Amino acid sequence: MRVAKPGPVKDRKWTPLTIANAALALALEGGLLVSLFLWGVATGPGTLSGIVIGVGSAALAAVVWGTFLAAGGPKIPLPVGPEIVIKLAVLGVAALSLSGFGHGTLGLVFAGLAVISVAVEYTAVGPPAEPRGTPSEGS
Repeated sequence: MRVAKPGPVKDRKWTPLTIANAALALALEGGLLVSLFLWGVATGPGTLSGIVIGVGSAALAAVVWGTFLAAGGPKIPLPVGPEIVIKLAVLGVAALSLSGFGHGTLGLVFAGLAVISVAVEYTAVGPPAEPRGTPSEGS
C-alpha cells in the first residue's frame, strides 16, 4: 500500500469501499458545515451575532475546502502531504466545534470517522497507474 492522491472523481476506480467512503466523506463535509454553524449560534453573545458567527465560520470552511480540497478538482492543487494535513485540520476544527458546545462524544466520533475516511481515500493498493496516453511496455 502507498499514499496517493485519489484524483478527479470522474477518473477514479470505483469499488464498494470507495463508494461507501465517498458517502462518508460527503456526510463529513456536510457535518463540518452544520457543526460550525451550530457552534457559532451556541457561542455567539446574542442570537443574531451567533447566526453571523455560524454562517461566517461555515462559509470560511467552505472556501478553504473548495480552494484546496474539492473532489471535482481544487482551484489550487496541493501535493498529497499538505492536502491530507489541511483536510484533517479542517475536519478537526469541526470535531472541536462539536466539543466546544457540549457534544464531546460526538466530536470524538466525528474525528475518528474523519481519520478513517482520509486514510481510505489516500491509500492506494497495487502498482501506480500508468499515465494516460503512455504506451505500455512490449507494444
